[in-house]
Amino acid sequence: MMLTPVLAARFANIALGHVGQEYPHKLDHVLSGPGDAQTPRALHPIFFGSFDWHSCVHGYWLLMRLRRLFPDLPEVTRIEAVFDDMLTLANVAVEVAYLDRSTSAGFERPYGWAWMLALHGEAAGTRWGSILEPLAVAFAARFRAFLPKQTYPIRTGTHFNTAFALILALEWAQVHDEELAAIICDRALSYFGTDRDCPAWEPGGDEFLSSALTEALCMKRVMRPDAFRIWVDAFLPGLHLDKPATLFTPAFVSDRSDGKIAHLDGCNFSRAWCFRELATVFNAADASRLHNVAAAHVQASLPYVAGDFMGEHWLATFAVLALESPNII
Repeated sequence: MMLTPVLAARFANIALGHVGQEYPHKLDHVLSGPGDAQTPRALHPIFFGSFDWHSCVHGYWLLMRLRRLFPDLPEVTRIEAVFDDMLTLANVAVEVAYLDRSTSAGFERPYGWAWMLALHGEAAGTRWGSILEPLAVAFAARFRAFLPKQTYPIRTGTHFNTAFALILALEWAQVHDEELAAIICDRALSYFGTDRDCPAWEPGGDEFLSSALTEALCMKRVMRPDAFRIWVDAFLPGLHLDKPATLFTPAFVSDRSDGKIAHLDGCNFSRAWCFRELATVFNAADASRLHNVAAAHVQASLPYVAGDFMGEHWLATFAVLALESPNII
């Protein structure tokens, strides 16, 4: 199970089909008066598709990443045409101006913030990187202002999850913003450094992230390898014994037309992503076992990346996270 050109083409076509689809749409928008009642495209001339703003952002990230990983895909021509049409200075200016509204302080915090940084990180070095930079700068400033006053982490496995946002933001900050990178590392250690014996009561009924494994991956990103191994052995002491058992059984999805229940396919992909990355700190036997668990999670949800819009507008992004490494066998 790995990300192949065939799968990449399939995912690219899925994303190309929804990033420009304005409706149905779920806005994160506060109305201060009747003049604020505008269409998604008027409010967000780039990220009006994919059902909601954050899904559209990581839909663009998906396309940008597939373009880099598979430059010979036939779909690359269409991808670049979409970028050239949509990623313009004028459109970015409108997106940035939206953030200056007095009611936009909490807009897409922190999930959308982190995916915007990830998108800019993927675009850096391309002709679209400098165009997107004002948005990245704006969201980085928000992280720098918010994290020092966020006293407690949010652990739920949905858009509000702190650890997931820190993972994506740190990857960007380590290249583009040393100050933010230092803040993220400091806050992650403060939030999670003393956590022990995680019970892993998951998944919740609408979670697309494993709160336990996402926290562990976050700490892997901010700690030295030797220190992380000590920490993870205390946080998930039974990981090498397939415990807690809740982490090792793929989530069952009863109704993929229900947008919340469909999140559980994402939980399977995000667990696979985390298991793959965490496997690098274990011995060969344990690493192989974790890769097998990751593969089982991918197999449980890969057939359902498309078919119903409630999953189709976002799941391919998480499938790519899970499949990108060739080590899921």
